[in-house]
Amino acid sequence: MKRLYFLLLAVVLPFAVSAQTTPVKFAFLTDVHLTKGSPRIDNLQRCIADINSQEDIQFTVFGGDITEFGADDEIAMAKELIDQLRNPYWIVAGNHDAKWSESGCNTFARVFGYEQFEFEAGGIKFLGCNSGPNMRMAPALLPHESLMWLDSIMTATPKEQPVIFFNHYPQDTSILNYFQVMNTLKKGNIQLLIGGHWHRNTILNYEGVPGILGRSPDRGKEVGYNIIEIKNGCFTAHDRILVNKDGVAITPEDREAWYTQRLSDKPLYEPDKAAGRDNPYGLPADYPFLKFDVNRQFTQVQEVWRTQDEGDIGCGAVKAGNFVLYANETGVVKALDAASGREVWRFATEGKVFSTPAVWKNRVVIGSTDGYIYCLSLKKGKLRWRYRCEKSVLASPVIRNGIAFVGSSDHVFRALKVRNGRLVWAREGIAGFVECMPYIDEDQLVFGDWANTLYSLDPKTGALQWTWKTKGSRMYSPAAVYPVKSHGKVFLVTPERKTYALDARTGEQLWVAAGGRESIGLSPDGETIFVKTMFDSVQAYATAPEEEVKRWEVRPGFGYEIAPTPSVCSADGQFVFVPTDKGNLFCLNVSDGSTVWKHKVSVALINSIVPLPDNQLLVATMDGVVTLLKYESVLL
Repeated sequence: MKRLYFLLLAVVLPFAVSAQTTPVKFAFLTDVHLTKGSPRIDNLQRCIADINSQEDIQFTVFGGDITEFGADDEIAMAKELIDQLRNPYWIVAGNHDAKWSESGCNTFARVFGYEQFEFEAGGIKFLGCNSGPNMRMAPALLPHESLMWLDSIMTATPKEQPVIFFNHYPQDTSILNYFQVMNTLKKGNIQLLIGGHWHRNTILNYEGVPGILGRSPDRGKEVGYNIIEIKNGCFTAHDRILVNKDGVAITPEDREAWYTQRLSDKPLYEPDKAAGRDNPYGLPADYPFLKFDVNRQFTQVQEVWRTQDEGDIGCGAVKAGNFVLYANETGVVKALDAASGREVWRFATEGKVFSTPAVWKNRVVIGSTDGYIYCLSLKKGKLRWRYRCEKSVLASPVIRNGIAFVGSSDHVFRALKVRNGRLVWAREGIAGFVECMPYIDEDQLVFGDWANTLYSLDPKTGALQWTWKTKGSRMYSPAAVYPVKSHGKVFLVTPERKTYALDARTGEQLWVAAGGRESIGLSPDGETIFVKTMFDSVQAYATAPEEEVKRWEVRPGFGYEIAPTPSVCSADGQFVFVPTDKGNLFCLNVSDGSTVWKHKVSVALINSIVPLPDNQLLVATMDGVVTLLKYESVLL
């Protein structure tokens, strides 16, 4: 009924802004951050009741971060509360809804029914989409599939029709592909961009295009939201206050408009960034995250081939025989020809995929957010078997001696026979959901979850050997790190910006050092770990001593950095390859950390780096790039 009302509304309201006779009035809420037991629940209920009391509010838009952790129960609670609105509402996901989602963002899309929206009211087209990246710790990035959707809408929209765009993030350098978003919007009559994320009312300017960010319902003790009106082509936004700054409920009070804009029925902006051979993404001249022309400065590395997927890639790429394997966020597993990058086969799951494929003989094992662990044939991608879990499978499997080991979001870690999918053992009682790739050897299986816990299990039986915990927020969990092991020690880094060495037999903490976040790598000889910190440095530690011994620390120049992707070494141990969250790849000298070369792969998070023979690197990025690079092996 709500959607029928809305469709009628879109038809009845006039088209041209200059001829507008019926005003548009809607509520805008963002950054609600719902979680069980939070006073924000009551604050949202106050706002909803107040919106329902106003007959002239036609619809409501939510600008992201509706939940605190994107948990299934939080999303269900949010839907139940928001459904109390009398009139239609539209909603986009924010980074909190996406990064810590136990379902891999499937629950948000399933419960609310979409990840992008498009509608018309008062002759104006309203568009909104998620902001990404999903599940990975990285700067904001409009997903490639959302960018393609936006491009199709803007291309089909009449040039004179005003457009208002909603996204959680401000569309400036807060989002890595902001220039692509802006150029796409400039294909039509973009008038205004509306977002959140900053929790306060803010007026911005995006290359001349006006933008505003809305407040969260609770600002200190004050509770309120924004009401937006468009009348006779004039857009205004003002606060409506329900509880004052002293925490006292008041008769709802409308403040004076904090933003006013006259809308135009003529396009005002033109796309102004062009892509070229040396700038395939059309980077602006002042792009702050390393230019593509750095690839002309460092000629030691060249592309052998490069492919652009139709969707974002939230997992790593691997090479198996003549194939390169990966999956995209639309849920499609793909095999490329390793020599040319040409697609050989594809297999569609029914959910997004963030799981990196694992290969054993002629079988490929991978998890999907549809709740299944899949086994496919390597040569043709045919389904061999699938195993049903109770919730999404975000984690990446490892295979040892024909057994696949993989965690899931249903609080169970499983071992399955790759040959037939038969369950070998299941370890229940995992406190949080699992998204990492575990470490495994003959003696132990080590992985973390999103409930502050690192586990060591017996790989033969699944018996618990020990646990180790971080303190404080679950955002500090050792969940995204891929642990490494050497000299009887397990090494890991956590979002609390610390590097830990644990006794592999007991889990006892041996030493802790400042620095790191989630990215760690191990040298081929097992003598050195490489830790990437958040603040433009790479640290190297010796693995043998019982105490902390730092070999070196350097500042390569990648700036603020939060990519969880592990650093990896060349097989000869000369180089360590350091990935970044902005598509930049740094090659450092293992002996002293000096920079050998830099290469820009894309504008988004590097998900994986796989060293191959003949000085080649297989690289996959969040914005859908898979590429094979070749580098010179001589230190310059």
